[in-house]
Amino acid sequence: TNFSGFFFFQFFSRGPNVLHQDSSAPQAAFFSPLQKVMLPPNTFQGKVAFITGGGTGLGKGMTTALSSLGAKCVIASRKLDVLKGTADEISSKTGNKVHAIQCDVRDPVSVKNAVAEAIQVAGHPDVVINNAAGNFISPSERLSANAWKTITDIVLNGTAFVTLEIGKELIKVQKGAAFLAITTIYAESGSGFVLPSASAKAGVEAMSKSLAAEWGRYGMRFNVIQPGPIKTKGAFSRLDPTGTFEKKMIERIPCGRLGSVEEIANLAAYLCSDYASWVNGAVIRMDGGEYVSMAGEFNDLKRVTKEQWDMMEAMIRKTKGS
Repeated sequence: TNFSGFFFFQFFSRGPNVLHQDSSAPQAAFFSPLQKVMLPPNTFQGKVAFITGGGTGLGKGMTTALSSLGAKCVIASRKLDVLKGTADEISSKTGNKVHAIQCDVRDPVSVKNAVAEAIQVAGHPDVVINNAAGNFISPSERLSANAWKTITDIVLNGTAFVTLEIGKELIKVQKGAAFLAITTIYAESGSGFVLPSASAKAGVEAMSKSLAAEWGRYGMRFNVIQPGPIKTKGAFSRLDPTGTFEKKMIERIPCGRLGSVEEIANLAAYLCSDYASWVNGAVIRMDGGEYVSMAGEFNDLKRVTKEQWDMMEAMIRKTKGS
């Protein structure tokens, strides 16, 4: 079980679900994703952004969007080699400097050092995105205390350590900032088989709302994005080689397709920009309608044919006294 736990940890530790085949439903034609950056050029000119988990997937996408809009970005995570590669790749694309700083968010000392280094090389952050994530699937009765700690240390404690450390530094110099946390749909609904992640992400949402209430007076605001399943290359290719899981997932998304990294990055950039300066304490679901489609118990009636409806309507009309 250690091996399988490790296996899933490796493939689920990229944040939200990431899938690879192309199997959209017909209605997806109405909801085609706009991949280009939404905000005006230079929206983040002269601003500093600090992004955890910025080396891959969604973190990389959000960093790319901010950098292309003029931000000086600092990306932080454990794997410095991956980070440096990403930093160089984004810099060469956008022409703006991206700094890579090694940081293990589970360790408050590592966080303190990374934040100090970020302030030294780039300045105090105007934008802070907590995106470092860890997850694996397991029946809850199989979880060891260690498995629980592994996830909650990254997701809940890591977000707290980064937020508190940067917040204290900003208060010292009387500077405001926009904070954004990336959680997941099931932080709200709960979900079996991902108990540590669901619990930790729900904690992150409570943290964001609490600080939105408390730290507005210091010029800081806090918001949350809950992404649904996102399409990126690779991460599910070994977990879902046939594409069956993805097909099932798309069936329950009313918009008929998966999300793209660029769409989430556009929402993230907006929430962190001055255009959203009155958005504080918000939790925004971006999932193509998946959450509501799974929540309503009558939603499966969409499988009923026209003929069946005609028949049922006739039966309902015959029912006396209704």
